Amino acid sequence: MITLKNLFNITVNFYRQNQKKFHRKIKIQLRHVYCMRLLSPTIKLISQHFVTSLNAAMATQAVNQKTLIGVCQTNVGADRDTNFISVKGLITEAVSRGAKMCFLPESSDFIATDGQQSRQLAQLGFKEEWHKRYCSLANDLNVWLSIGVHLYDDETERIRNSQLIIDDAGEIRCTYDKCHLFNVDIPGKVKLSESDHTKMGDGFSDPVQSPVGCVAPMICYDIRFPEISTEMRRRGAEILTYPSAFTIPTGHAHWEVLLRARAIETQCYVVAAAQCGAHNSKRSSFGHSLVVDPWGTVIARCGGDSPGVIISELDLSLVHELRRSMPVFQHRRSDLY
Repeated sequence: MITLKNLFNITVNFYRQNQKKFHRKIKIQLRHVYCMRLLSPTIKLISQHFVTSLNAAMATQAVNQKTLIGVCQTNVGADRDTNFISVKGLITEAVSRGAKMCFLPESSDFIATDGQQSRQLAQLGFKEEWHKRYCSLANDLNVWLSIGVHLYDDETERIRNSQLIIDDAGEIRCTYDKCHLFNVDIPGKVKLSESDHTKMGDGFSDPVQSPVGCVAPMICYDIRFPEISTEMRRRGAEILTYPSAFTIPTGHAHWEVLLRARAIETQCYVVAAAQCGAHNSKRSSFGHSLVVDPWGTVIARCGGDSPGVIISELDLSLVHELRRSMPVFQHRRSDLY
């Protein structure tokens, strides 16, 4: 379904790609759209919103084609203060190396020893508005953040596994709750039932325009469902992000191939910040944070067991050129599937 917001994102991306060639044509079309306000009160409202928003976007400086991002790999436990100090240090390092946006893993605030402790920490943190510490950090360091945290739903008394996208003024631009919960029992390897204590997200979040490109929020297990990343591409995404805490058995088997597949299918950059190492006696994460370009090439990689930061350059001109030369989304058979 095409929404006004989708149309706006598509038009802005089109403008960026064809700024010189089509500037005059776009201005003419905008005048036509604006004149449609005379036709009815409803069209008037829509057209005014569209023209105002699009003109504001065109008036501002366009997103640089090449920008640096920081991808932070963490090893958190149940102590929220210790985790915050660690996360702050990694973000500070990334900013000092030129990153305009930092990507952090799923559950960057804590990983508890069991479901009961996780629920208690999430409930306490939500009442204390713990997540706002990351907003203040983004503002203080003048950097955009994508970070996985635990929020809490008072009505159901369940955890929300969420990703926040925070701008460099400390404002939350997007809150996405994980749609696909990890319920897996592989005998002798891994057993987790996320739905025992976590509320399933009930919708997608539109991609967010940032200084590094149009970022689509998803979380960990979502990577196994290409329908959501395909929809994010339709909504204008240039960068897919999967903050994760992958298990070691599934990580060895599937982590890199899934990330590369999502990049190739959507012709987007894929950024996957990951938890690593042992969090407690019951749980360990695979690590291996990656950045994949739209051609499916891994362009940055972090080691498996140790926290750290990788800096990667994203070049949006590569995204646009690839989509022009191989327009796979124009070739999709929507009449068949």
